[in-house]
Amino acid sequence: MPTARKKKTDVKDQLRALVRLQHIDNRIDQIQKLRGDLPAEIRDLEDEKAGLETRLENYEEEVQEQKVAKRQAELDIKEAEGLIDKYEEQQLEVRNNREFDALTKEIESQEERIAEAEETIEEAEETIESNEGAIEDTQDRLDELKEALDEKQDELEEVVDDTEDEEKTLEELREEASEKVDSRYVKAYSKLRDRLRDGRAVVPLKRGAAAGFAVPPQRQVEIRKRKTIVACEHTGRIIVDQDLYNETVDDMKDALAL
Repeated sequence: MPTARKKKTDVKDQLRALVRLQHIDNRIDQIQKLRGDLPAEIRDLEDEKAGLETRLENYEEEVQEQKVAKRQAELDIKEAEGLIDKYEEQQLEVRNNREFDALTKEIESQEERIAEAEETIEEAEETIESNEGAIEDTQDRLDELKEALDEKQDELEEVVDDTEDEEKTLEELREEASEKVDSRYVKAYSKLRDRLRDGRAVVPLKRGAAAGFAVPPQRQVEIRKRKTIVACEHTGRIIVDQDLYNETVDDMKDALAL
């Protein structure tokens, strides 16, 4: 079954549709400006919050590990002290120097064990103290971040709520306008929008110039006839007769109450 062809739109109607597209996109740009840097700021805050939460989790895990190490070291000391007492009692009952020396070595081994355990306890206490301070500082910063994030999200939500319906309507009208323009001109329009800093891809002819550039008389005649789509030879912008441009924008303003 043959594909239905899209009905060709009159050039004048295409020019009107291009002006509508520009006007709609101008308003969408204004809405985006209302949101400003809020989305980017929220992303940055969320990234920092995630990083701090990971850091906090690592600090807390290390504190728990050091507490376990400290408890184990305390048990080792208690056990070593018990063995030393036992070996010292046995020394009183030995019958030769060989047995006495062997017990002495066992006592020295347990004393080394105690020294190592005491060092472990000291290091664990220092780490725990340091990490608990870091946990407190990190938690304070995290609380600040959460508060700032809530405020930014509330601001963005307020802007979105105020403009959501309007933006939805604009998007629907934008799609309708796009359908009335030849696809090659829609592509050219979109590329211009992306390239031009002010986003003005469609501009009116005013007093022989468009967007600050003079338009040759013959091109002005073509533009006023509204029978062809004319691009600025300097910027590539689509130039539209001023009366047609103003009429179309006024119609859009009345329709949208913008």
